[in-house]
Amino acid sequence: MSLGNTTARYGTVSKTLHWLTAGLILTVIPLGLIANGIAEDIRTQGITNTAAQASQAALLFSLHKTLGLTIFAVALVRIAWAVSQPKPAPLNPERWLEALTAKTVHWLLYGSLVLVPLSGWIHHAATTGFAPIWWPFGQSLPFVSVDEGTADLFARLHRLLERVLLVALGLHIVGALKHHFVDRDPTLARMWPGNGDAAISPQPLSTRHRSSLPPIIALAIWASALGVGYFTSGFFDSKTHPPTAEALGAVLSQWQVTDGTIQITITQLGSPVTGQFADWTAAITYDDIDAPGPAGSVKAQIAIGSLTLGSVTDQAKGADFLDVANHPTATFSARIDKTATGHLADGTLTLRGIALPLTLPFLLEIEGDTARMTGSTDINRLDYGVGETTADEATLGYGVHISVALTAQRQPVRN
Repeated sequence: MSLGNTTARYGTVSKTLHWLTAGLILTVIPLGLIANGIAEDIRTQGITNTAAQASQAALLFSLHKTLGLTIFAVALVRIAWAVSQPKPAPLNPERWLEALTAKTVHWLLYGSLVLVPLSGWIHHAATTGFAPIWWPFGQSLPFVSVDEGTADLFARLHRLLERVLLVALGLHIVGALKHHFVDRDPTLARMWPGNGDAAISPQPLSTRHRSSLPPIIALAIWASALGVGYFTSGFFDSKTHPPTAEALGAVLSQWQVTDGTIQITITQLGSPVTGQFADWTAAITYDDIDAPGPAGSVKAQIAIGSLTLGSVTDQAKGADFLDVANHPTATFSARIDKTATGHLADGTLTLRGIALPLTLPFLLEIEGDTARMTGSTDINRLDYGVGETTADEATLGYGVHISVALTAQRQPVRN
């Protein structure tokens, strides 16, 4: 048996790549379905033993993603090899419709083996958190930034292309079984390992007509799938989380915040996941005193429902974690002290109805009527009853890093 193809039979390399791809596909699809099922149970049913279930789902998702990239790599090698090799002619060339269908299905399979894992890879690179890819270069892609809209779009695209792949795979299997059991010809046998002399093609490659119709039909099928997805499910609409509470109202403040972020960073399965709150207010008083001492106060209110935290946003807002339904806001009230080296906001953070002391060191720069501050601190999530069902620190770290940056404008004194 030769390594390369001839006009009469497939070689060892083609056969190996074919069956390796088949094995990977038949492994990766069940992994994804099982992992999605566990994640959906956690999200919608609040199943018990959440930590163990989340860890199991993360393991399966990592396997699914890693094998998906393996399929992507194997597909590229397989396509490059197929382009460089002759392809044995159909055993029944007179059945033109059957031959056309087979060629179209092959185009769908080759394209899907590239597009499905690539769309999944882009989705992974555009989001943060949950189930890392085990290939060392797998976490990010050039020109793909972390963006929730991009992640959601490519998650939908991945699911849609996956369905095209499943249909093409099903047709390919049905066709092979038909040749073997109904037509009783050696089409399947000549791809089977070891059958070096099976199924000599009736005509050499050079005399067969190469048609551009199969790739055109394949492109039309992909376009139709996108069209169906667009019109039936708002495919190209970015995902938006429905508001869980009314937006916070404006507050009167000596220093009015004009721009800023409140971010949190958690550690999930050993990897940092960063998110931020989109809706928060701060009432700030501050006098720029010369010597260390009390200088003002701050009362910040944070809409917990405005949190985005990568792929675990919905889980973070659930009853086991931040419990938005029962505790829609968090509050930080503190006295501002000027120190010899900077400033401290020393007060109380109330989260999930639990009030505990918290000190936020920060740096402050004032130019005229504009102030800019940056600060950070850390809390233990278990102190606030967050994620008590996930007590395994290897699954979800105890520490939560909070960072704040804002710009504020001094307001004129009211008479």
